[in-house]
Amino acid sequence: MSDYPVFDALRDLLTASGARFRVLEHPAEGKSDVIAAIRGTRPEQGAKAMLCTFKDGGATALAVIPGHLKIDFRKVADALGRRKATLAPPELAAAVTRCVMGAVPPFVFDATVTLVADPALIELNDEIAFNAGRLDRSIVLDSSDYVRIARPLLADITRPGTIDASTTPAARTLEADA
Repeated sequence: MSDYPVFDALRDLLTASGARFRVLEHPAEGKSDVIAAIRGTRPEQGAKAMLCTFKDGGATALAVIPGHLKIDFRKVADALGRRKATLAPPELAAAVTRCVMGAVPPFVFDATVTLVADPALIELNDEIAFNAGRLDRSIVLDSSDYVRIARPLLADITRPGTIDASTTPAARTLEADA
């Protein structure tokens, strides 16, 4: 048995489904802006996946947004007809996703977890990129294959006008000059 069952399950699922994807090996990293630079992809290609819990209890949801945007937890709750979404505690997220923070892929392998993705991720990108169940492996996947295979509920779940400043070209230029 592998030390990385989520990576193995994901690679097997994509292969069996005839997806167009490639696996990238890289230094371990989980921050959206840093990993985009390491991969050579744009921050908006990053599929940032966050496990959410709800005030009304019940099942969790995996919310997926473009790496350069911020999540709107109210919109996540509204999209799923739930009350007050919040980011799951790290221990719960690790138990449910079987991944460390920063390595959670935009797929669910637990039927009790609802998958919701912001359509901007697909609309902005022909390919998406994400850590694949481990911090030292990423997958770059055709966007249409992602929707076909993962079958997320597509809903606007980002905060308007809240681009993550650390992922903008100007911020990266300032960091490089420092």
